[in-house]
Amino acid sequence: MADVLSVGVNLEAFAQAISAIQALRSSVSRVFDCLKDGMRNKETLEGREKAFIANFQDNLHSVNRDLNELERLSNLVGKPSENHPLHNSGLLSLDPVQDKTPLYSQLLQAYKWSNKLQYHAGLASGLLNQQSLKRSANQMGVSAKRRPKAQPTTLVLPPQYVDDVISRIDRMFPEMSIHLSRPNGTSAMLLVTLGKVLKVIVVMRSLFIDRTIVKGYNENVYTEDGKLDIWSKSNYQVFQKVTDHATTALLHYQLPQMPDVVVRSFMTWLRSYIKLFQAPCQRCGKFLQDGLPPTWRDFRTLEAFHDTCRQ
Repeated sequence: MADVLSVGVNLEAFAQAISAIQALRSSVSRVFDCLKDGMRNKETLEGREKAFIANFQDNLHSVNRDLNELERLSNLVGKPSENHPLHNSGLLSLDPVQDKTPLYSQLLQAYKWSNKLQYHAGLASGLLNQQSLKRSANQMGVSAKRRPKAQPTTLVLPPQYVDDVISRIDRMFPEMSIHLSRPNGTSAMLLVTLGKVLKVIVVMRSLFIDRTIVKGYNENVYTEDGKLDIWSKSNYQVFQKVTDHATTALLHYQLPQMPDVVVRSFMTWLRSYIKLFQAPCQRCGKFLQDGLPPTWRDFRTLEAFHDTCRQ
């Protein structure tokens, strides 16, 4: 056992280092005692000052001498070996190319990190149990565990169902035409043409709308290879504003249990832009503000507002 403990450590120097630490602590204590006692046992002020300075310097020299001795011994002690056996993994420390493949040291580091993670996870679990809600899963009993977990069925809707929903919405609005395509598999892409005002590219994942881009009626919406351009913005500031508002509308109309209602509500909101350049602002009554028509449409009333008047 002594041989195992002495690997990488000079035990004689280690014992001397402990004695040096004790000597250093004693010399530091004498320094503070000297400061505490001050100038004493001399008749004249000059004699007391000289005696105090001489005593204080001697104590500081002792501290410096003990500190240098401790530093010298610390270099002789050496570093303890990291070859602490972890079952058969201790054989990894016998690798002759330890500097190139330090598997064992990395394993020790991972083991320490795992223990620390487990410790902090236990503390976090205790705090969370203290602050748990009354209707949390831990307190709802066996009935909550037996309750079947809701499956995200909206993510696996058949393409035929999506086509039927889009077809019904297309028939609802005569002034809006919707062209559906699937260039990349089952995900649908819609090209919505609203009168002769604007065109909207709608990227869908099943019946979830992921992205919308609004462009002018006369702008090109296709790339050079004939596919819908879902990345480039409109060249006009007014349609860039409408694109931003459409993205906000996607965040507003959220009902995962009924995705067809979400799509229908969004298309109803989008249809209100049929009079983009004809409807005045409901707040200020003007048609233009900073050179732009009212680009905002209220989500409930579908009334037109300028971007600054809606606040």
